[in-house]
Amino acid sequence: MQLKVKRLDPIFSKLPTQAHPTDAGLDLYSSVNIDIPSGCAKLISTGLAIELPSGTEAQIRPRSGLALKHNVTVLNSPGTIDEGYRGEVGIILINHGRTGFSVRRGMKIAQLVVKPTLVVEVAETVTLSETPRGQGGFGSTGT
Repeated sequence: MQLKVKRLDPIFSKLPTQAHPTDAGLDLYSSVNIDIPSGCAKLISTGLAIELPSGTEAQIRPRSGLALKHNVTVLNSPGTIDEGYRGEVGIILINHGRTGFSVRRGMKIAQLVVKPTLVVEVAETVTLSETPRGQGGFGSTGT
């Protein structure tokens, strides 16, 4: 299966890479230098556009190292890129840390995971099937 990637910024964009052959995610890199103040979010440019394989979506996920070491994560995690989207891949990073965080060109900022999608037909109904869980949610199973 092939992920087609177009560099929108031929100088500063970097193609996604896989650190290890069995990794689920591809590392995405910043194509810009930008500072994210404490408590703020910024849209980070990758300088890339993609063409996903038919029947897939891409999920943008945080990097665990940025989250643990710097309290920086993907705000809308996981972000979804639909199969038909051809615009620039941008990453919304939020800085939950107490100090500013500097994103630099070429820095790994997120992961891209390509997953299959299911196409469903919406069918309105007045009843749903019964289950043991029922309507229990938000802590209903205890600790």
